[in-house]
Amino acid sequence: MKEIKSAAVIGSGVMGAAIAAQFLNAGIATILLDIVPNQLTEEEKEKGLTIEDKVVRNRFVQRAVERMKTDLPSPLTSVHNLSKLTIGNLEDDFALLQDVDWIVEAIIEDISIKKELFKKIDQLRKKGSIVSSNTSGISINKMKENLSPDFQAHFLGTHFFNPPRYITLLEIIPTKETAPIVVKTISEFAEETLGKVVVKASDTPNFIANRIGSYAFLNIVNEMIKADLTIEEVDQLTGPLIGRPKSATFHTLDMVGLDTFYQVIQNMKGKMKNPEEIETFKPPALLDEMIKKKMLGRKTKKGFYQKTKEGLKVLDYHTMTYKELTRMKEKAEGKSLTLFLQEPNKKGQFLWKGIAPFLLYSAKMVGEITDSIFEIDQAVQSGFNWKNGPFRLWDELSLKDTVKRMEEESMDIPKWIKEMMNAGFEQFYKEVNGVIHYYHQGEYLPIPKSVDQIDIQESKKRRGVLLSNNGASLIDIGDGVLLLELHSSNMSIGMDILSMIEKSIEKVESEAYKGLIIGSEKKNFSLGANLALMLLEAQNGDIVELQIAVRRFQQAMKRIKYCQKPIVAVPYQRTLGGGAEICLAASKVQASLETYIGLVETGVGLIPGGGGTTELYCNKIKQFQNPSQEEILQLTAEIFQTVLTAKVATSAAHAKELGFLTNKDGITNNVRFLLRDAKKAVLQLANEQYQPQQKEKIVVAGTVGYEFLMKEIKKLGKLGFISEYDAFIASNLATVLTGGKVECGTLVEEDYLLDLEREAFIRLIQEQETQKRMLHLLQTGKPLLARKKI
Repeated sequence: MKEIKSAAVIGSGVMGAAIAAQFLNAGIATILLDIVPNQLTEEEKEKGLTIEDKVVRNRFVQRAVERMKTDLPSPLTSVHNLSKLTIGNLEDDFALLQDVDWIVEAIIEDISIKKELFKKIDQLRKKGSIVSSNTSGISINKMKENLSPDFQAHFLGTHFFNPPRYITLLEIIPTKETAPIVVKTISEFAEETLGKVVVKASDTPNFIANRIGSYAFLNIVNEMIKADLTIEEVDQLTGPLIGRPKSATFHTLDMVGLDTFYQVIQNMKGKMKNPEEIETFKPPALLDEMIKKKMLGRKTKKGFYQKTKEGLKVLDYHTMTYKELTRMKEKAEGKSLTLFLQEPNKKGQFLWKGIAPFLLYSAKMVGEITDSIFEIDQAVQSGFNWKNGPFRLWDELSLKDTVKRMEEESMDIPKWIKEMMNAGFEQFYKEVNGVIHYYHQGEYLPIPKSVDQIDIQESKKRRGVLLSNNGASLIDIGDGVLLLELHSSNMSIGMDILSMIEKSIEKVESEAYKGLIIGSEKKNFSLGANLALMLLEAQNGDIVELQIAVRRFQQAMKRIKYCQKPIVAVPYQRTLGGGAEICLAASKVQASLETYIGLVETGVGLIPGGGGTTELYCNKIKQFQNPSQEEILQLTAEIFQTVLTAKVATSAAHAKELGFLTNKDGITNNVRFLLRDAKKAVLQLANEQYQPQQKEKIVVAGTVGYEFLMKEIKKLGKLGFISEYDAFIASNLATVLTGGKVECGTLVEEDYLLDLEREAFIRLIQEQETQKRMLHLLQTGKPLLARKKI
């Protein structure tokens, strides 16, 4: 089987365009085709265009490209990815399909139209190319009837979830004729290149995630109506308390769209035999009425919730009118779910009846939608961003205790569950020799991983921990590579992490290790310095302590930068403030595709304190051998705007454009392989006889640059874009970035800029306005002032 180097997507609707965008994000040359319009728009008529003009014939695809550029959240990691896209239509450009390695069909859900398309593709495609359908409601086996043996051997279902960039699940549905090598090729490509969690599903209605998930949502809606709870009450109970996002049930349905959810339910119609299942999948009258009234959720600006000028309102489904939120004081989070389900009150009973049938239904689907409980959990967790799939949740609640209660309440327990428990198996997941296993047909099997995939918790159990404190732990991950795992509360950087950085570097330099990785497996890489501690010291007037802390932070970053062995930082998700400074100081960065990195200190009235401004500037200035004054000023202004506006990269690709990452840094598309790739990077640097970075003087813009920047700030102040205090912050940032009172083009020492930075940081943190902004962020999680775009 050849490597997949090119792809085509047929159908440029919301889903097709988003799939094409994900191919582009992965660097794959992609073709996007759609049908030819059958009539002109009024705008096209005014321009004098005809149906034969290419711009008209490609209208649907061109509109999809425009959406890619403007949609938020963006389906593209960088707009520059569009350079790899070729657009066309199914009449003029169909021949383009004959050279691609993978063709994805994402057209209307009509089997006759799909079959006709596949017949044409079969006549054109090169032998060995893979063809897949992104359907969720039509049998994959029925689509490939009467097509050539080579087509059938290379055909399967590949069910992406929308939006494909952010929802990692990809369900693969082979047919009886699909060659095993095709399944292997697509699975490996999807995991490594597209960054997917791949789950193999049977060819059954709605496959795995939508089958289980739609049942779960419908059961909650039905039980809400029976218990006469409000939508607001149900969302309070079905979010983080049960391991689901804060969007819970009804905010989630509004995001998905009631019409989309309704279609998923309709996919099951006429395809079920169990009376109980048939009854559950009957759309409640509430949903029918909302569909008729176009109350579809966010896309129609009203669903279970409605956003108004006065604020968010919630649907009263008894009267079908919207009312004010009650802002319930009681919080469900933080309570023990097990104890909550045992409470005899209405809410406890509702939640039990909302969860128990969902667990049992998932168990009944084993052997039908897939053979593995692990694949069901994987699909549900990655498809809906739930902390636990049904079987992990069942373990959390105690299989033995819940089954006993279910039997007492005359619920139907699947035969295999009874057999499992009678054989002495009392949990679905179990740790064996430090490795998590899952139950499968009378034995525990290890959770599948790639051979070189690194799991921090397994590494700790196998090799132990070399050093540790509350902020971080140092682990040996083999082959002479150490890993400094960050795990502080809220992923903030305090003295504990700085201490571990110093000790880790001392160990890696003094012993026969090849290098160090700085990473984690928490939700985010780092949210920056410990703001609460700094604010407390500032309010107490502990300026000497603050100076010591900032100086120590700077010294720790210098230890990373000038370490004698390579240090690779592995950022992912939010990598802010001090977290960004760790990355800027590292020998190399191996970033997750979804890395949102930025120096955000100005949002709380500060400037970066760990050398971030200087390192960001150096990353950019290195592009020039002998920069002219004009180039120095232009670059200084660019960095100034990035830091002053607290700009955060929207992806690793965007981070390269902003200068937080350089061309030497790597990007890993699948976060599960991030540590593996970082380890490879350390070993490669070590094998290439790594030369530590040497101290070099830095060319700065000086007073000319400072005056230039401050003129721009005065203009913005007059226009009302920034406040007087923002201008004060800007002046401090400008002093650091330009090097202060020196001539333009002067070469200065790094320590000179760090001294300026530290002085500015201490000056700002003593200001009441800065302390006010810091406190507001700590209390609300949001900056005090929303910045206008500069």
